[in-house]
Amino acid sequence: MRATKAVFFMHKDRPVTQCSIGAAQGKRLGLRVFVLLMASASVFCAAALAAPAPKAAAADTQAKTAASSEFVGAETCATCHEEIGKKFADNPHTKMAQMHGSNGVTCENCHGAGKAHVDGGGDVSKIFNPAKASPKEVDAKCLSCHAAAHPNFDRSPHAKAGVSCISCHDIHKAEDKAELLKTSQPKLCFQCHSDIKPAFDMPFHHKVEEGLVKCSDCHDTHGTFGNNNIKSTADQNAVCTKCHTEKRGPFIYEHAAVKGEGCLSCHTPHGSQNARLLNVPSINVLCAQCHSLVATNSVHNSTVLSQSSDVTPCIDCHTMIHGSNLDPFLKR
Repeated sequence: MRATKAVFFMHKDRPVTQCSIGAAQGKRLGLRVFVLLMASASVFCAAALAAPAPKAAAADTQAKTAASSEFVGAETCATCHEEIGKKFADNPHTKMAQMHGSNGVTCENCHGAGKAHVDGGGDVSKIFNPAKASPKEVDAKCLSCHAAAHPNFDRSPHAKAGVSCISCHDIHKAEDKAELLKTSQPKLCFQCHSDIKPAFDMPFHHKVEEGLVKCSDCHDTHGTFGNNNIKSTADQNAVCTKCHTEKRGPFIYEHAAVKGEGCLSCHTPHGSQNARLLNVPSINVLCAQCHSLVATNSVHNSTVLSQSSDVTPCIDCHTMIHGSNLDPFLKR
């Protein structure tokens, strides 16, 4: 028998550790085989757990097959709704026919499976009709596809007022093909917002009715976190400065009113009888709303508050009122 050497590390008067130096190679090989077997078993178990149960997979396939059997296809719908089918040919929603390996069902994606409706001889109670559904039901149907594009619609003033998707959009025969709007902007918006329309008849106004600017350039009708559905941006002034780029900045010397309160602190957005869409007729009165002490001190005579044409306007000296890179007093 082969002797095995041992080394004892002594601690005081007794051995506490023994290290084998000449251990048999067979023992080492057995340990390696055991480790490999354990690792293989772990991999096998993980794969078994990850794989779906055969019965569950079969049940899922069977459910999908049963559901698809309830669809009749757009061609069947067109046998009764021929006129709608013709108008639908160039509709953006026809892309749904290419879903699921070109086996999509265009009409039934919105109206639901049509087999019961057809078998019932056109029974209207067996199909979803948005025209007879509640606004919430209509919105839920549309948002089942468009929720990612319009995540804030449920909190929007339109949704809260019961203005559903089909109040503005006509899915089958829209006048505006791109957005499926019933009619083009701003005519569509003025149907409800008639109180805003006169502002665009003011001497100074954004060119909305002329077609140069659209309501949706500034407003997101599907809801935002801002007031009046104003589009939400990191810098709210960006709603204005995306067109008025020369006012964008950033500036070394900011005008606090612009930075803190925004463009609307001085301007009326839709239309005004005042030049530059100012909130008040006189630029000096407008400035004095914040700078009243400056306007009446010894340097700036109190007559600066007068609206007389003889008084020098503040902006004759403070020309860079939106911000400056040169002067802290916003002078040129």
